[in-house]
Amino acid sequence: MAMGQGMRQALFAAAPPSLRRKLEMANGPAQVVARDLAEAKMLRAIYSERQLAEVLDDFWFNHFNVYLEKGADRYLVTGYERDAIRPHVLGKFRDLLEATAKSPAMLFYLDNWQSVAPDAAEGRPQARRGLNENYGRELLELHTLGVNGGYTQKDVTEVARCFTGWTIYRPQLGGRFFFNARTHDNGEKVVLGVEIPPGGGMLDGEKVLDILARQPATARFVSRQLAQRFVADDPPEALVDRMADTFLKTDGDIRQVLGTMFHSGEFRSVGAFRSKMKSPLEMVASAVRVTGAKVDFAFALANLVAQLGEPLYQKMEPTGYSNSSKEWMNTAGLLARMNFALQLAGDRVSGVKADAKVKVADNAAPGLPGEGVQLGSPDFQKR
Repeated sequence: MAMGQGMRQALFAAAPPSLRRKLEMANGPAQVVARDLAEAKMLRAIYSERQLAEVLDDFWFNHFNVYLEKGADRYLVTGYERDAIRPHVLGKFRDLLEATAKSPAMLFYLDNWQSVAPDAAEGRPQARRGLNENYGRELLELHTLGVNGGYTQKDVTEVARCFTGWTIYRPQLGGRFFFNARTHDNGEKVVLGVEIPPGGGMLDGEKVLDILARQPATARFVSRQLAQRFVADDPPEALVDRMADTFLKTDGDIRQVLGTMFHSGEFRSVGAFRSKMKSPLEMVASAVRVTGAKVDFAFALANLVAQLGEPLYQKMEPTGYSNSSKEWMNTAGLLARMNFALQLAGDRVSGVKADAKVKVADNAAPGLPGEGVQLGSPDFQKR
């Protein structure tokens, strides 16, 4: 019989790591991967010495969101974040775009692995296959140009045609990217006014990525998303313009775009200071860091993040979690944050032991020494 949540947490707190693993396997083996992913994300957020990279990993994962609970993505997401997202968080946007496009996790999540040329599906009604526009639409709307980026439904269809044959080899056995030439649409396509000649094979999709990564609309959309995450919910247009200009001049160099933002007057302005409400993940991680707490195991913290409204890797919609503070600003959410702060300060979070030498009420928020910001206060919840 499966143990209740309270009994599991009590046993976890007292058990050595090897026994905890056995308890996890006994009580929910299908969820072990999800637990490991959530715990790893929490531990990196708390202990990593490369904090900007961790914030960007979270940002780009949400930008190119994949839902953990969709079929094969239960085990494909691990490789997705490790291989497609993390290596490119400060690199070229074009490389990140291709890594996500070829990731089995993304191919499965947005159904492109089943997208084939219309004539390739003839005579195979049992296969439930044909042209699937899901990835093409989200590639244009969420990953590159933005909803007002100047594309049409015709462009969505043409992009989908270019990506036919981009599929997964044996997805139920872990899978890898595979181009199936037999299911590709080899006809001529036109994407955003650019002709893609027939017979290009896999290069049709590569050409689409080239076109999209160099569009002014993509530069502005990505720059706005970054500025919304780091500066303000409604970032100044002048800042977005300069970031977009850097994006275009550097061929989408994310590091250079961030440099333009971080060295701007807008980033250091009074209006931007503490104007952003932290996401639940940021709030919980920063609270643990500021108390100097020792984390023995992090799954209880991941559960708290979920209770605050951000279950890790489990945003069903391809939008990912929003960069806007408005998603987190509600009465129930604020009350839950204050309750979490009381739990943490009272040493009542399973697997977490606050440093007894730290006076929580006197401790400053991370990076703001001497400001006397208390855990649970409105100021502590902002960044």
